[in-house]
Amino acid sequence: MELKVSKKATMATTKKKNSKKEKPENTKEIPKNTEEKKNTKKEGKDNKNLQKNKKEKKIRSSLQKIKLRDVEEEEKAPKNSKEYTEGGDSEHTSGDEVHGGVSSNGTIVARAGSDANTSANDDEDNSYHSAEESDSSEDEVAPRNTVGEVPLEFYRDEEHIGYDVTGKKIKKKERKDQLERFLSSVDDKKSWRRFVDEYNDEEVELTKDEIKMIRRIMKGKTPHAEADPYAPYVDWFDWEGKGHPLSNAPEPKRRFIPSKSEAKKISKYVRAIREGRITFDKPKEKPRFYLLWGDDSSSSEKTRGLSYIPPPKAKLPGHEEAYNPSLEFIPTQEEINSYQLMYEEDRPKFIPTRYTSLRSVPAYDNFLRERFARCLDLYLCPRVRKKRLNIDPESLKTKLPEPKDLKPYPTTCYIEYKGHTDAVVTISTESSGQWIASGSTDGTVRVWEVATGRCVRVWEVGSDIRHVAWNPLPHQPILAVSVDQDVLILDTGLGSEEQQGKIRDLLRMEKPTAESGEAAIVSWLPDDKLGGLRLKHFKSVTSIEWHRRGDYLSAVIPAGESRAIMIHQLSKKGSQRIPFKLHGLPVSTAFHPSRSIFFISTKKNVRVYDLLKEKLIKRLDTNLREVSCIAVHPGGDNMIVGTREGKLCWFDMDLSSTPYKVLKAHSKDITNVAFHRSYPLFASCSEDGKAYVFHGMVYSDLNKNPLIVPLRILQEQKGKGVLDCKFHPRQPWLFTAGSDSVIKLYCH
Repeated sequence: MELKVSKKATMATTKKKNSKKEKPENTKEIPKNTEEKKNTKKEGKDNKNLQKNKKEKKIRSSLQKIKLRDVEEEEKAPKNSKEYTEGGDSEHTSGDEVHGGVSSNGTIVARAGSDANTSANDDEDNSYHSAEESDSSEDEVAPRNTVGEVPLEFYRDEEHIGYDVTGKKIKKKERKDQLERFLSSVDDKKSWRRFVDEYNDEEVELTKDEIKMIRRIMKGKTPHAEADPYAPYVDWFDWEGKGHPLSNAPEPKRRFIPSKSEAKKISKYVRAIREGRITFDKPKEKPRFYLLWGDDSSSSEKTRGLSYIPPPKAKLPGHEEAYNPSLEFIPTQEEINSYQLMYEEDRPKFIPTRYTSLRSVPAYDNFLRERFARCLDLYLCPRVRKKRLNIDPESLKTKLPEPKDLKPYPTTCYIEYKGHTDAVVTISTESSGQWIASGSTDGTVRVWEVATGRCVRVWEVGSDIRHVAWNPLPHQPILAVSVDQDVLILDTGLGSEEQQGKIRDLLRMEKPTAESGEAAIVSWLPDDKLGGLRLKHFKSVTSIEWHRRGDYLSAVIPAGESRAIMIHQLSKKGSQRIPFKLHGLPVSTAFHPSRSIFFISTKKNVRVYDLLKEKLIKRLDTNLREVSCIAVHPGGDNMIVGTREGKLCWFDMDLSSTPYKVLKAHSKDITNVAFHRSYPLFASCSEDGKAYVFHGMVYSDLNKNPLIVPLRILQEQKGKGVLDCKFHPRQPWLFTAGSDSVIKLYCH
């Protein structure tokens, strides 16, 4: 195999020698040609021939540096014997070209090939082959080993693996054993990028870009990510507007001769301009004079935009700002003192003063402040012209039904119930609507007949009455009264004898009882003086409310903290606390009309609890100062809340936890609110001496919001407030209790 390599090397050297021998032969031909032409040509041509000889030498020396081709083409060269035999006996080998190169595996190869630049004429011997330059990046770095395609197995027992370009041996490097390779690969994170080039005996590390190229090639993509394999085709010729792609026709003569038709048109235009039939716009002349204090809206430059509005003009100085104004503009000391009592908006910005000369006028104190404010007005104030919409204001109002279409509702005072000597604090109507009970600060509780206004029964309690409430069951005419720390359950003596017997059995109590663990809170005692029961509490009771079944009674004790709300059971003579944690001081309570739901109102919100599940259902936030009273709609899904600010809040509990409507009705605290049981009416009363009647329709369709319409203002005496109001259970009538100790009945 070494002999084969030597033969290839000798072939390359012999061809190089032949190329060297060609140099003197070709150089000899040039002087012969010059001697033959000396007689016919001038001496100046000798210098040109010498320059040609120098160029030929440079070209021949460059041919020695041409690289060899691949061995595969050299092996194919004998098969194409015509390329070597066509030359005959002549030694001229200008048609054969020997190239030296490097293969992809780094071996030196030789290849012989034919060049298309050969010619049969001897006169064209001076034509030389052009070297083909490769654009591959592999040619930039020459291989270290030059053994060519010699297998490396031949150097297995040798100390070297080949020879470099200078002919020196390339010695083998010491290799690591497998254990050392494994340990080094564990410590080095980049070990998977390295591999050994056995041909050059070197360790090569792949870069990140090369790894990306390998991965793209494995996926069947282009090596370079920048390359677009689907780039649009760009045609080298512009075909638009051309009948033929190329034309070698000469330019026509008409393109170089002035057009006669255009000359006629030009002469026509010139004649029209001279006669004045064609005129041109004159240049705009700038106005020589302009108004110094003129309005900016008059200028045409600034009014191009339709939405432009000129800035407001600053107030021009008048006689008051003069340094020596007349006496009528100078205020007196009393007027100056009166300015201090005015509001800052009404106070004059500048007080005129008088000076003898302009030199004695001091600097203006507010000059910088006024200039800065003026700049802010010009810069920050938005000046936009808005189109005014031609909309009737009446069409924007909500269309409410007329009050006359919503009748019946209470309008006029029909009966006055007089008998109390002090303010009537609370009233309550019996379930049949035949009787009404009232409590006053004079310490008495009275029962009135609604139709006649006659007082039927009076109890002298001796203390201020806080609240009275009729039992909701028609066959139990029992009255609950809260007095200071006691809750009295009184037998009114109304009804049939059978009903009276059941009531006496219900209110009979042999000995005082107190619930175990609750002895210090509530004590049940018989009251022989008033004829009923007395429930003693540890703090004062402000409000009481019956359950719809008439057996349970809730009592509100604001100062009771965790025991602020108690629920009493009349049949078992027992009391218990609610199983809920209170958040704030309680104001009032209410039972749901049909479900086991309990409402507790504090000063800030209303909490809704489920008594069976003992959990909080919803919390209603009023976002107002303080809640004073609540009332639940007979349907149970809506509620009105009165506040100390004189505002009414309507809550739709199925809709949201915030008010559906907030009505500013009264100027002072609202004392009570009430719903009618059967008519779509609700009312509110306040300390301002007024009672408002509203129409409140709640629809069964959940997609339709409740309709709220104010109907009537029932005017009371000025300076005397309305402390309580209640509707008649069957008729659209309203009872009001005032601080003037009179109860009034308003009918339709």
